[in-house]
Amino acid sequence: MSGADVESSEIRDGGSRGGASVAPAATPLRDAPRGAQGTVRRIIVFTILFVLVCIAASGVAGLLGRLFETRPEFIESSASLALPLAYTLIGGPLAALLWWFQWRRLDGPDRESVAWGLYLSAALTVALIMFVTTGLAVITDLIGGRWFPTTLGTAIAWLLVWVAHRLMWASAHRSPLRLTTVPVVLGAAYGLAVAASGAINALKAVFDAAVITSPWSIGVPWWQPALQAIVWTVGGTLVWVWHWHRDGTRRLSGGFADVALVLTGVLAAAAVALGGLGTALYVGLRAAFDRDESWHQLLSPLGLGVAAAGVGAVIWRYHRGVATERRDATRNAARMVEAGVGLIGAASGIGVIVNALLASFAAPLSGSDARTLLLGGIASLAVGAPVWWWAWRPRQASADAGSTGRRVYLIAVFGVSAVVAIVALLIVGYRIFEFALEGGNGGVVERIRAPFGLLLATALVAAYHFAVWRRDREAVPAAPTRTLARVVLVAGGDGTPTVQAVRDATGASVTVWGRADGAAAPDPQAVTAALAAVEWPRVLVIPAADGTVQVIPLTD
Repeated sequence: MSGADVESSEIRDGGSRGGASVAPAATPLRDAPRGAQGTVRRIIVFTILFVLVCIAASGVAGLLGRLFETRPEFIESSASLALPLAYTLIGGPLAALLWWFQWRRLDGPDRESVAWGLYLSAALTVALIMFVTTGLAVITDLIGGRWFPTTLGTAIAWLLVWVAHRLMWASAHRSPLRLTTVPVVLGAAYGLAVAASGAINALKAVFDAAVITSPWSIGVPWWQPALQAIVWTVGGTLVWVWHWHRDGTRRLSGGFADVALVLTGVLAAAAVALGGLGTALYVGLRAAFDRDESWHQLLSPLGLGVAAAGVGAVIWRYHRGVATERRDATRNAARMVEAGVGLIGAASGIGVIVNALLASFAAPLSGSDARTLLLGGIASLAVGAPVWWWAWRPRQASADAGSTGRRVYLIAVFGVSAVVAIVALLIVGYRIFEFALEGGNGGVVERIRAPFGLLLATALVAAYHFAVWRRDREAVPAAPTRTLARVVLVAGGDGTPTVQAVRDATGASVTVWGRADGAAAPDPQAVTAALAAVEWPRVLVIPAADGTVQVIPLTD
């Protein structure tokens, strides 16, 4: 194979297919030159193509908006046609010409490139977001008695872009061989976000109409904002169902699919649910102990809190069940992010409680303000602490003390704690020096109580997790140092099983050099047996046709 080496660890997809029909059948990657010039050319070509597609879509959207226009003041004016015509008649042909030029090359190395997969993922995602956002906006505007033809033109233009790129993604001969599942994973995440926000707004509107009589909503039917939010809920749900079930995102596992599942379905949903629950509890505590406002002002956040808690809990529960069906690393990651969300809520509550206790010693702000702060801190602590305790399980001897997810979680806690502590300490120092040099109203306690509470909470979190980190180090023996760091494998045929076997047995990175003489694929057991006693850091492995394996040490 001529040209640069082909790293076997390059990612083909966003995650393993898991039996799902998420993309066209991919042919094996061929050994082809991947020089720097070809990589740079592909990046430049696909970047220009993406820009031209966006320009052409913008021009078509403007022309369609003008076609649908019914207002006389816009119909009589022709000056607004200049820019859409330029975008359409110049950007459109250039995009089509560049696409035709590049489409013919997608039966070779260009199809195997990451740039093609990135372009298609970006185009599909942007087109989907633009089409769904503007299309649903047209419907909600009509419900509110408004009409914007440009919005409808934008929706149609980007729908055409999405359909065209969807056909490219489904092509049997020119679909990308890498990052093939990224568009459907991102589409499912976007649909879920739209559906969740719409459902929260719909429930909030219904709750406010049933519980709170808002003086600012006179003249607006209570059902209008609820119906508009339902439109977004239905639209987002359809997008999510299309990508999650029809495209098979539900059955994907590993890689980007698991990352998106943990971040959107578990982390984001848990944050929304706990934030809503904390808001509802805060309103309840104020209603019981701090009723110094009208009922309307006091209960105004309750609708949003209840809606967010309900919708977030449903999404969180569903995706947590999906995560439990995945591999151990995904399950641990889901549990760690749940513990992280709970920890943030508990630490914030502790900081606010300290702030409120210090405020009781400051005369200018004693009284209702300190009581309100105290109730907010209690609500945050009461919501976050149980979730952290349930997910972290501090009393149990952790069976995953040496797992990657747990180590990443502890490192993330240390890093965030260090940043927050440094910022809080700087603010405390600044306030103290400001008071010493300039004086002014308020005492030193009043000036530093907010950052000091945050600093104290951060210190407690960091100290506890540092103790956990030290305990984990003592409980888990250090992993043996591997002398073999890199393997260069000269192989014919499909060397993927051998590459995976070498990685599992040695932990070394593997680079594959393809053979041009038509040799058969090497035997994984023979290669791993030959590497069992190797003590060199870098080796060249050449399997022979008779089953023997030659291992040659390499210098750095």
